[in-house]
Amino acid sequence: MQLSLFKDVAFLPETEGIKYIGSKLKIMPHILSLIRSTDAKTVLDGFSGTTRIAQALARLGYQVIANDVAVWSKVFGECYLLNEKPPSYYAELIEHLNSLPPKWGWFTEHYGGFPNGGDSVQADGLKRPWQVHNTMKLDAIREEIDRLHLSQIEKSVLLTALILALDSVDNTVGHHASYLRRWAPRSYRTMRLVVPNLIYPQCCEHYVYQKDIFEVIEEVEADLAYFDPPYGSNNKLMPSSRVRYAAYYHLWTTIILNDKPALFGKARRREDTRDTKASSVFEEFRRNPATGRYVAVEAIERLLRKAQVRYILLSYSSGGRATAREIYEVVQSVGRVVKFVKVNYRKNVMAQMAWTYEWIQQAEEPHQEFLFLIEKA
Repeated sequence: MQLSLFKDVAFLPETEGIKYIGSKLKIMPHILSLIRSTDAKTVLDGFSGTTRIAQALARLGYQVIANDVAVWSKVFGECYLLNEKPPSYYAELIEHLNSLPPKWGWFTEHYGGFPNGGDSVQADGLKRPWQVHNTMKLDAIREEIDRLHLSQIEKSVLLTALILALDSVDNTVGHHASYLRRWAPRSYRTMRLVVPNLIYPQCCEHYVYQKDIFEVIEEVEADLAYFDPPYGSNNKLMPSSRVRYAAYYHLWTTIILNDKPALFGKARRREDTRDTKASSVFEEFRRNPATGRYVAVEAIERLLRKAQVRYILLSYSSGGRATAREIYEVVQSVGRVVKFVKVNYRKNVMAQMAWTYEWIQQAEEPHQEFLFLIEKA
């Protein structure tokens, strides 16, 4: 059964976020449709990333438990899920930040580039994520946010507004491991903060964590868990020192922490994002020498077994190193597959499929995303 994207969902909640490699924005309708086909009331979003799915679920009236190890994801979660003040409350604060005079500071020194009359990057040869007129605004605004007497939630709302504004004028391909060689047209604009699209009033009490997922599943219970782990690369030629998720978005981490870390490399990454090991067990694409199985697959099996839920919605990308055959065996052992959906990004269609061994051949095709709705045994 072939369906065009979005046509099978009557209502798609409004969400917002940054450019993100693992974004589920395009397949959000199918994720929501599968969740809504169950009787779940409380949903654990175990790898919430930019929180788009969590935002959508909260707007649909679900109680949401959002978790991610990234500090910027926690800030987004606090902004959208924990805020209890109307957007009007933040309007004056946002305008105050926009009115600050630009200043030269740490961010401008390390990440600000001059247009040099047009397309070329700064004369030292290092590419930059923003033009200097925007990093000087960043320096002024980030310093002022720390100076203001704000609650944690208020600070998260303002930091979210800052990140969204910076994301709209950046000079990147969507991450911070490298920057564009020529200035993107959007980078010439002057960034301006706006109040985020806050969820107000909240439907119920939500929770936001920044923990290892295995800690969270021991502490919380939910009706359904949505798991979208950061699968390792399926590229057999990719060396073990490849860039990890923590490095792809290191600048958001630095802006949140404002800790002026030691930097390295042409992209001026945080020293603590070097590629010597996987930042997540789900990115570990080597085999366990004791079992012969992929470490990531073993982690997925442990996760599915220990989750204290009735339903699990698992995303699997054809770009993942966790092989389709091993994923098939894990899912089979955990429970009953209620629904199984394939989404083809390139063709912009989805198909509800029969759950058979044959899907493994299709999983080898690029640009495929598979969604498993599992009822645990």
